[in-house]
Amino acid sequence: MMNPLARSVEELLPDSISSTYWCFIALRTVLVISTVGAAFLIPFFGLVMALIGSLLSVLVNCYIFQAVVMPALCFLKIVGKKATSTQVTLSVIIAACGIISALIGTYSSIKNCAE
Repeated sequence: MMNPLARSVEELLPDSISSTYWCFIALRTVLVISTVGAAFLIPFFGLVMALIGSLLSVLVNCYIFQAVVMPALCFLKIVGKKATSTQVTLSVIIAACGIISALIGTYSSIKNCAE
């Protein structure tokens, strides 16, 4: 999870620095230490991260949305009126299950934060 952030920071550095092995090690070490520091300093860090993951997984990270909801909805949009009633029903059920899963995950995270 740190690799995309580390690579983005490396792109901002000059090539003479970012291409060295020591830069690779130092940058990732600083990122891990800062994450551990944030985890110790921020109360309920794990619960907050779970909430953020549940809320944003549908919108930003898009695991459920891209893997489940969007293909079903795109299928319906592309096929249009040529889709059989079975195809429409299954696509709607698949999309609904994906959205419900995201809502349950978000509710669970909010509930854990409230405790």
